[in-house]
Amino acid sequence: MLSSMAAAKGPQACSMVFMFWFLVLNSRMLRAENQELELLLSFKSSLNDPLNYLSNWNPSATFCKWQGITCTNSSRIAVIELSGKNISGKVSSSIFQLPYIQTIDLSINQLSGKLPDDIFSSSSLRFLNLSNNNFTGPVPNGSIFLLETLDLSNNMLSGTIPQEIGSFSSLRFLDLGGNVLVGKIPLSVTNLTSLQVLTLASNQLVGQIPSELGQMRSLKWIYLGYNNLSGEIPIELGQLTSLNHLDLVYNNLTGQIPSSLGNLSNLQYLFLYQNKLAGPIPKSIFGLTKLISLDLSDNSLSGEIPELIIKLKNLEILHLFSNNFTGKIPVALSSLPRLRILQLWSNKLSGEIPKDLGKQNNLTVLDLSTNSLTGRIPEGLCSSGNLFKLILFSNSLEDEIPKSLSACKSLRRVRLQDNSLSGELSSEFTKLPLVYFFDISSNNLSGRIDSRKWEMPSLQMLSLAKNGFWGGLPDSFGSENLENLDLSQNQFSGAIPHKFGSLSELMQLKLSRNKLSGKIPDELSSCEKLVSLDLSHNKLSGQIPGSFSEMPVLGLLDLSHNELSGKIPANLGRVESLVQVNISHNHFHGSLPSTGAFLAINASAIAGNDLCGGDKTTGLPPCRRVKSPMWWFYVACSLGALVLLALVAFGFVFIRGQRNLELKRVENEDGTWELQFFNSKVSRSIAIDDILSSMKEENLISRGKKGAPYKGKSITNDMQFIVKEMNGVNSIPLSEISELGKLQHPNIVNLFGVCQSDTVAYVIYEYIEGKKLSEVLLNLSWERRRKIAIGIAKALRFMHCYCSPSVLAGYMSPEKIIVDGRDEPHLILSLPSVLCNETTKCFISSAYGAPETRESKDITEKSDMYGFGLILIELLTGKGPADAEFGGHESIVEWARYCYSDCHLDMWIDPMISGNASINQNELIETMNLALQCTATEPTARPCANEVSKTLESGLRTSSCVLGLKFSFPF
Repeated sequence: MLSSMAAAKGPQACSMVFMFWFLVLNSRMLRAENQELELLLSFKSSLNDPLNYLSNWNPSATFCKWQGITCTNSSRIAVIELSGKNISGKVSSSIFQLPYIQTIDLSINQLSGKLPDDIFSSSSLRFLNLSNNNFTGPVPNGSIFLLETLDLSNNMLSGTIPQEIGSFSSLRFLDLGGNVLVGKIPLSVTNLTSLQVLTLASNQLVGQIPSELGQMRSLKWIYLGYNNLSGEIPIELGQLTSLNHLDLVYNNLTGQIPSSLGNLSNLQYLFLYQNKLAGPIPKSIFGLTKLISLDLSDNSLSGEIPELIIKLKNLEILHLFSNNFTGKIPVALSSLPRLRILQLWSNKLSGEIPKDLGKQNNLTVLDLSTNSLTGRIPEGLCSSGNLFKLILFSNSLEDEIPKSLSACKSLRRVRLQDNSLSGELSSEFTKLPLVYFFDISSNNLSGRIDSRKWEMPSLQMLSLAKNGFWGGLPDSFGSENLENLDLSQNQFSGAIPHKFGSLSELMQLKLSRNKLSGKIPDELSSCEKLVSLDLSHNKLSGQIPGSFSEMPVLGLLDLSHNELSGKIPANLGRVESLVQVNISHNHFHGSLPSTGAFLAINASAIAGNDLCGGDKTTGLPPCRRVKSPMWWFYVACSLGALVLLALVAFGFVFIRGQRNLELKRVENEDGTWELQFFNSKVSRSIAIDDILSSMKEENLISRGKKGAPYKGKSITNDMQFIVKEMNGVNSIPLSEISELGKLQHPNIVNLFGVCQSDTVAYVIYEYIEGKKLSEVLLNLSWERRRKIAIGIAKALRFMHCYCSPSVLAGYMSPEKIIVDGRDEPHLILSLPSVLCNETTKCFISSAYGAPETRESKDITEKSDMYGFGLILIELLTGKGPADAEFGGHESIVEWARYCYSDCHLDMWIDPMISGNASINQNELIETMNLALQCTATEPTARPCANEVSKTLESGLRTSSCVLGLKFSFPF
């Protein structure tokens, strides 16, 4: 019995032991789960989640089912994936304390603040991506043995790269690009023998590229572009035989390209552009048979391009422009079957273009401009059927334009100007459906252009200037989008077609130096967007159409050297946008208008007429009354009696209108006010009581640092307006801003007037029904954003190029741009903009200000272009310049340069417009290229407003970057 009892107790004891350990282990697991739960909730508490993506992060559900969380089989947190969820706030260090975490991805959010000091405390972490946020401060010290991917790119991290970076012995991917890191590349980075991708681009690193990088034999991609690295390219880089991508662009590298790079047998992308490299291209480079893209542009390379290039059978993109290459274009280029983009412009190349170029290639872009090329344009350039950019200007090409190009339906941009081309323009050439930019000016072309049908529905810019075309002008060019038409310096005759008045988008019309006759059509005044009209040096007769005084944005009018007669329309001087007039050498008589552009007109602009009046600078005699016979006196008296009342009434209205524009002083219970309006209708509509009564909380539009705007309404006729308080009233006389009130442009908010008392001053603006760009940007498609960019560029072009002296924006931001219901932008010019012209200095502190304004305090046209470039970046990326504590606007420019350099379109494009990125990728990348030109550190390197406007309106320059893995090349 005892033995049987002992036998019974044995299993019972084992069961109790098992239960004991089960409870112990379960208790530990519960404690571990509770610890992970607390860490996650602590992390969540530090975040802002506007999209409510973390809405199910609560204890009522197991955290393994929370969005963005992935657990192991044992219910331990292994992955936190919250990329692109618009989360903001600071990152709690709690998530780096999760004991089994392997992957943390918080990229593409709005997270800010310094990185936690214990970011590298988790020994289990293998993947860490905090890129594309707003983190500041230094890169923390520390290391994780198992970490394979570390991506801190596109933030605003500062300081030096820590030496401890070399302790991440398992690291395969390291990206610290797009920050503001300084100092030298630490030698410890060469300890990362497993590293495959090294990106330090778009920082402020200095010094030489360490030769020890040659020891990192696993490297496949190197991005060191957009820094201030100097010295020569280390020959040791030639030992990296696994290298696929080498990018050292936008540095200060000197010396020659090392021939050892020819050992990189797996290299597909070699980018060395925008450095100071010299000497010839090493012959060994042409042994890199896997090369897809070779860009050595913008250096000082010399010598000939060898026929050895025939070995590069996989080459798709060749950019050698802006160097000092000499000799002929190698015939071997014709035999590269995959060649799509060939840009050799701005060199010293000579000889003929290879006659078979294009026949065996897949050309989409060909730019050989600004060389010394001779001979004919080859017939087969468009054999691929895909050529859309043909740019051959500023050479010595001759003979006829090949008829084969007339059948090239893919063409969009054609620039053949400044050559010696001859013959007639093929009738088929005027039927190309996609061409939007067509410039064949400054050649020896001839023939009639009115005897064929023009069917170019996409055409925006057409220049046939400086040729030998003759006959009449065609009524139409088959396009409703034509904005720039230049037919000057030919032999055209006959009348100006009345149908030119239907060109509703026309901004510039040049018909000068022809043999045109007849009257100037009244219909031209229907071109309401016309800014520049040049009809000089013809045989035009009749009078100046009175309707010209109704053209809203006409800035330049040249009618000189014609046979025009009659009096100058008095109202022409009242066209507020008109800043430059030339009516010299005609048959005009009578008095010169004493208003507007005629007030300070140069004597040479009115010479050769029978005019009188004006000030001393005109050189005209004073207008005198002619004595009449006595009988005329009686007739005049009789007629005067009949029209006396009419004259009195007219005089009353006229004087009242003029007085409306004079400085007024008005007294009310708030004191004495000075009012100055710039439009008689506004002056009659808005009273001081309307202005003061609008300054109420319910009329407040928004709050800002520089005066809050209020919406007002006239009691008289319900005219709406905006009132904004000015700063520094005592130091700003009203006369300083009178010129701004004359500005009339569809993309500029009109300044109605100003008023001030002893203590306060207000600016009165036109009210535009719409919203600030900053409020609507994130909801706009790319097509709508592009339209907005074009409108802002047009406004800047008008201010910089057609106003004398030029008017500067001074302070540009999405807060200063109103977008109406038709997606037309309206730029608000504040008071400092008035005081900033080409002869004065001012300074505005803004995140959109150019870097040179910090020290010199000079606002210029070039600093305006910098601000516009930042707006372009914001339109593309949805990101604006950071606050001052985050490194200022310089960081976003550096980040954008890095993005453009590597062309990770999916990494920088605004998610709102990424859906159509595959359709618009070429345009998006080229717009970023333009934005980077506008934000160049050196002001003289920035394009002018005229160039930017033309580029945006007429097409964009080819990008020299290659897209990453997720997108094919845009061309």
